[in-house]
Amino acid sequence: MTSSQEQLVRIPVDQAQIEGLLALPAAPIGLVLFAHGSGSSRHSPRNNYVARVLHAHGMGSLLLDLLTPEEDRDYRTRFDIALLTQRLSAATHWLGRQPLTRSLPLGYFGASTGAAAALMAAAEEGRAIRAVVSRGGRPDLAGPEALARVACPTLLLVGSLDEEVLELNRQAASHMRCPHRLSVVPGATHLFEEPGTLEAVARQAAGWFEKHLPPAAAA
Repeated sequence: MTSSQEQLVRIPVDQAQIEGLLALPAAPIGLVLFAHGSGSSRHSPRNNYVARVLHAHGMGSLLLDLLTPEEDRDYRTRFDIALLTQRLSAATHWLGRQPLTRSLPLGYFGASTGAAAALMAAAEEGRAIRAVVSRGGRPDLAGPEALARVACPTLLLVGSLDEEVLELNRQAASHMRCPHRLSVVPGATHLFEEPGTLEAVARQAAGWFEKHLPPAAAA
C-alpha cells in the first residue's frame, strides 16, 4: 500500500475478524475511524462521501464494519452498543500497532447507533482520541456516565426536520463536559438526503477535525 491508495484491512477481534477500508492521502494530518449505524456498512454512500471530503482536507479514513456478516444478520447484535464499542476500541489499538498509522492523531465519526459507540470508545480511550463527530447520531445510547467522561471536542450534527433525534441530542449534550457543539442542519431529515445537506455535514466535519486533530503546536 502506498500513502495515496486504499486498502481493505482485516482486524482481529475476539475469535473473528472485522473488515475496513483504510485510505491515507500523502502526509495525512490525522485519521478518522467511521462507525456506521445499524444496518449500514463501510459501503455507506453517505459516509464514503464524507470520507472523500476528509481526504481532500488531508485526513485519512478507516471505514469500518464493526460486525461480521453473520453478526449483522442478528437484529439484536446491531444494537449491542457495548459490542460495537469494544470493536471500535480494538480497531483503534490495531491502528496504533501499524507502521503507517501509529503516529497519526485519531478521531471518530459516528452515524446513528455508531455515534453511541464512538462516544463510549472516546470515553474509554481518553487522550488517544482527539475529536468526535456524530451525524444524525444517537449519543443518548452511550448513557450519561460515558457522555460525561468524553474528554475530546465533540460535534453533534442533526437535521432540523429530524425532530425526535434532535431532542435526544439536546438531552445527550446536557450530560457532556467536554467542549461540544450541537449543530442543526436546516431542512435536513435523518439521512441528510435533501440537496446540499450532506455537503453541509461533510464541510462541518472536515472543519471540526481540521481544527482538533493536529497537535496544538501544529495547529
